[in-house]
Amino acid sequence: MIWNKERTLLVTGASGQLGRRVVEVLLEAEERVVAATRTPEKLSSLAARGIEVRRADFDDPASLGRAFTGVDRLLLISTGAFGARVPQHLAVIDTAVRAGVEHVVYTSFSNPEMWKERFVREHAETEAALVSSGLGWTVLRNNLYADLLVPKLSSAIASGELEAAAGVGGAGYVTRNDCAAAAAAALASAEFDGRTIDVTGPAVVTHEELAKMAGDLSRAPVTYVRRSPEEIRKRLIADGMSRDRADVLVSIDEAVANGWFQTTTGAVQELTGRAPTGVFEFLAEHSDILFSGAEPTLARPTPAIGARSEGAFSR
Repeated sequence: MIWNKERTLLVTGASGQLGRRVVEVLLEAEERVVAATRTPEKLSSLAARGIEVRRADFDDPASLGRAFTGVDRLLLISTGAFGARVPQHLAVIDTAVRAGVEHVVYTSFSNPEMWKERFVREHAETEAALVSSGLGWTVLRNNLYADLLVPKLSSAIASGELEAAAGVGGAGYVTRNDCAAAAAAALASAEFDGRTIDVTGPAVVTHEELAKMAGDLSRAPVTYVRRSPEEIRKRLIADGMSRDRADVLVSIDEAVANGWFQTTTGAVQELTGRAPTGVFEFLAEHSDILFSGAEPTLARPTPAIGARSEGAFSR
């Protein structure tokens, strides 16, 4: 990997869990990095470590123009504003063009072109806009976060049943830490420019296998119970979840059943020089909170992104 320490790298959404971890990885690699967020006050600890923090509100184009000044490469972390993300993302892309940014790395989602749901189609629209913008680009299609399995399996351990509408499908669950390390590497090096990369864990894992993992860790039986999408939706709403949120979770189960997450690649190894963390390893590392139902925040530290293997890359 060729490193250019003179480049200025900017990470959007730096007060979020993924963005903050990307900034920390770049800081460990001694890169020149700017942390951009609409809430700079949340990054006082990073500022105290010498990181430049800039305000960047996707709904305030003027703030984006100021934030992107002097930036060479930019990581656009997709926002959580379902249904309103495309205008926000387009504002970032348009401002990056005007500000003279050379390259944008975008965090996308597995197979966004396959989905009918708007919250995923927004990723496909953003990818298309970025590719046609004239900017250099890299698209990172992150698989499902392994981190989100902790509260899900915690509930399953408590009840003895893992209920889902995922059929026999599986997913290449990837940890947030591995996604952060991959994004930092793609941002810091031009080696991955012009590519759409599926970022996954090391293996496809089914719900049947998740139930077994939960049982092995808890030393109590956990059974996978296949439900229909409507049954899962009704259960979630009865438990107090909004209809919109329930629809999102059910659609993810259906996508797992359809095989849209059933992908594994060597991307984490290629980008970072180390193998991705597997689901069972991750759950075992967080067994203390697995039994409390909390979601892990910033997981174990990631090795510096400069430590990578040599040789040809494969896809």
